Amino acid sequence: MEGNIERNHTQEDFEKTAMHVSFISIIVNIALSVFKLFAGVFAHSAAMVSDAVHSASDVFSTIVVMIGVKLSAQASDKKHPYGHERLECVAASILATVLALTGLGIGYSAVTQIIHQDYTSTVPGTLALIAALVSILAKEAMYHYTRYHAKRIDSGALMADAWHHRSDALSSVGALIGIAAARAGFPILDPIASLVICLFIEKAALDIYKDAMDKMVDEACDDDTEAAIRDCVLAQEGVLGVDMLQTRLFGNKIYVDLEIRADGSSSLTEAHEIAERVHSTIEATFPKVKHIMVHVNPA
Repeated sequence: MEGNIERNHTQEDFEKTAMHVSFISIIVNIALSVFKLFAGVFAHSAAMVSDAVHSASDVFSTIVVMIGVKLSAQASDKKHPYGHERLECVAASILATVLALTGLGIGYSAVTQIIHQDYTSTVPGTLALIAALVSILAKEAMYHYTRYHAKRIDSGALMADAWHHRSDALSSVGALIGIAAARAGFPILDPIASLVICLFIEKAALDIYKDAMDKMVDEACDDDTEAAIRDCVLAQEGVLGVDMLQTRLFGNKIYVDLEIRADGSSSLTEAHEIAERVHSTIEATFPKVKHIMVHVNPA
């Protein structure tokens, strides 16, 4: 009973933290996108307009994250006895797709400007430079804030949103360089900066998508985690060896299949007690382990 209460409390903290961070992200992104769009239009900077679109896409992406977190936090039911954690990976995949499409749109616009030489008519104003600097500082701060909480509650979707903030900060760096170069007499560098922004966005989308897919195709844990689990098992009284240890990621949780060796002359009750001890210790030592199956072989 205590274990269930603790797990429910952890799940409640997970959802509450993710929603709070996401709400702050939405407020910051709305304010930034409006400011950068205003600066881009009135300061005649295509790079800043592109950056504003990137920030606006962050609002939609964060809403997707919130939906994914809400769904993944649901308790297990008859149709989903293993829980709903993978729905968070689905949210991260949708986020990656939106991010990739946003980047392609920005890249297409930049290439069109370069081909048709639409960059020679005006030079970006000072306001565009100020907007780029504000965006860099704000989005980098949001990256560290979101990343801290994503690691604390171990949320893949929230971590994807953190990297979305980082990609926005990097795109603003590209915009800043392009705007400064255009003001210095090289206007072609403004749309080229938008093209560089596109590459940053596509790289971030690819990384997010890969991480989500790894968690959806039963990828094993890293070697260090498996070694730590094995050492923990061998340290338990009555365990004479480990015949098999398999792990798989299920969303942000770990599932473990384990075969241990015990004294063949032990009674069924004693073997069961050993398995229960291993099971309880692993779950207590490794909070990410949601389920562990222990099979006892006679030594």
